[in-house]
Amino acid sequence: MHYALNLRTFFYSHYFYLGLRFAAGLVGVTLITLQFADMAVAMTVCIGALCTALMDMPSPLRHKFNEMSASVLLCSAVTLLISLCAPYHWLLMTMLVLVSFAACMMVVYGRKSMPLQLATLFIMTMSMEHDMTVRESFVHTGLFTLGAVAYLAYAMGISWILRHRIKQQVLAEALFELAAYIDIKADFYDARHNLTEQFNKLIRHQSLLADRQQASRDLILRAHNNARDAIVVQVHVCMLDLYELILSTHTDYALLRTHLADSPVMQTLHDLAYKAARDIESVAYDVTRKKSSYPEISYDPEMAAIEAELAAIQQRIDQGKPQHEALAVLRAQRNKIRAIIKMIGELHQASQKAYDTTPFWVDADMGPFLSQQKYEFRMILSHLRLDSPIFRFSLRVAMAISVGLAVAAILPYAAHSYWIVLTIVIILKPSFSMTKQRRSDRIIGTIIGCVITALIIKFLNYPALILCILVLATVATPTFIYLRYRYAAIAVSIMILLQMHLIAPGNQDLITERLIDTFIGAAVATAFSFVLANWEYQSLPRLVREVLDVNLRYMQASFDLLQGKGSDDFAYRIERKRLMDSLAALSSALVRMLDEPARKQRAVEDINLFIVQNYLLVAHVAALRAILRRHVKELPAEPVNAMLTESHDQVVEVLTRALAPGKAEIEPVMVPMAPMSQDGNAVPWSGWPLVQRRIRLLQADAVKIIVHREAILRDLA
Repeated sequence: MHYALNLRTFFYSHYFYLGLRFAAGLVGVTLITLQFADMAVAMTVCIGALCTALMDMPSPLRHKFNEMSASVLLCSAVTLLISLCAPYHWLLMTMLVLVSFAACMMVVYGRKSMPLQLATLFIMTMSMEHDMTVRESFVHTGLFTLGAVAYLAYAMGISWILRHRIKQQVLAEALFELAAYIDIKADFYDARHNLTEQFNKLIRHQSLLADRQQASRDLILRAHNNARDAIVVQVHVCMLDLYELILSTHTDYALLRTHLADSPVMQTLHDLAYKAARDIESVAYDVTRKKSSYPEISYDPEMAAIEAELAAIQQRIDQGKPQHEALAVLRAQRNKIRAIIKMIGELHQASQKAYDTTPFWVDADMGPFLSQQKYEFRMILSHLRLDSPIFRFSLRVAMAISVGLAVAAILPYAAHSYWIVLTIVIILKPSFSMTKQRRSDRIIGTIIGCVITALIIKFLNYPALILCILVLATVATPTFIYLRYRYAAIAVSIMILLQMHLIAPGNQDLITERLIDTFIGAAVATAFSFVLANWEYQSLPRLVREVLDVNLRYMQASFDLLQGKGSDDFAYRIERKRLMDSLAALSSALVRMLDEPARKQRAVEDINLFIVQNYLLVAHVAALRAILRRHVKELPAEPVNAMLTESHDQVVEVLTRALAPGKAEIEPVMVPMAPMSQDGNAVPWSGWPLVQRRIRLLQADAVKIIVHREAILRDLA
């Protein structure tokens, strides 16, 4: 379950705050307008506020202002254009298609532009029903712009007041997702769960976690000017360090299950991971409540049980039983778990201490960590070609709207063409999987919303009660639009139908007509989801190559860090983030492809294994870093660096061959031996076996990347 769907955390989440802000702004603007004008004027002003409110998302203040200002200007221009064209049916139909195409082309600017696209198409459909004179069109547009600007001023004011609170909420969401990630890791120790399925779950969740961590970076690292901001920065940094330690806990789970299948220590390891997840959740919960967090969970019983099991294994080894591998793996897990518990303690401390500055980030360029967004018109021009997925999507929507308008024109009842068009633009998305999910949510949500509205009108038809329900639906719509769209569809159906009931009571066919219009719009959207479709397998070669390119740079930064080059780990953190982002993009594409028709799916198993192998390289590097930290005493820097250099050269050679066109030949992996001193004896250091084992795993998994890359390209060909 998503953390925000739990009642304990729901009312502290930024989703609920968004719903309250949205509803208060809309209701406030409408009520103020009603003091000076009639209901028709108030509704126009309200729709202007609503279009701007669609862009009201957690975002840095400067970005929020730019995004919402763009919405005000663009939606006002569309309102005026459609209103002026409305008296001329042929011109209106032409403009609807052209505006739909242009709005969909804005998707080239990424996910941030999706609400702006929706707002543009929404006001287009709301304006198409009004037949006005030129003067009335300008007055209507002026009122719309007034509402839009009023909500912009209101939202910016509230966001400025709550700027630190929003940072806390977004950071807490990333912490909750990290706890969910550990819950998945915990099940690796449970033999009832299939290891392959658990890896699939882990990789899928890693994509979501990367998205939440990026949202946290974008808000927290752009501006941190006071002690309160310094606290969230330090918690954020601890969270990322903790994430790396969690990555390093990857081990040979099959070996653990084989050697320790009958031992209670597997359950102990599971319980430790479960406790760690709850501990992180407690930090997240306290962050949402603006409180310092203090540890309340004790790991002592489980750690004592692991120590007892280690002693028992050692005793069996002393008796001549071959359990050396099990001892080494369990001991390594014990050491990593200790490091994780210590880091969780530091996470608690980071939330308690008031910092004057954030020394880790002083004089550092945060640009590489942050989402970079450029709104250049030439980006749209560069996609005006038939092989562009965005261009094909725009054509698809324009054609679907044309058909929707044609169907509405020939229906036997007084069809609401704007509702059909609105249903089409809400359902039809750039990818088939998104369209499929949105269609299901829209239809089910509308049916449930219509049934609830019918019951309210029949049994609870009291104006005061209906107004209360309207306010609740207005709060629920934005709250769930990014959380569970199905719930948002229920709320928006109730909200719109009850508004229409208040404006025109007694219309018995209102709900039935809305249902029919929804089904028609969904049918048209479904049919056109196959027209000029962009299937996910078409983007796989590019995504696979991006992962390999970034992995090469990550390996260079990793081995530079392991060998002590550079004064800090800044470059390593940047490359690690980029690799995780590229893996998340490939993983998301795979998930979307699984929702597509079976005949459009390619190399599913090999893509999944390719993602896993790249993920394991990150885990091995994190483990090497932890080993070098743990065995820093008497560390023979020169011999260790020589071994790391040799290993780095081999891994880079393997990844370079994977990038080369054609079939790459796979050579045997040569694991460097422990360096010798001048007298011919091995250089003494306790970390040699652990480092050698990790390097062996790192090189072996790098070779497997070539195998899966070749299989992917072969299947795609």
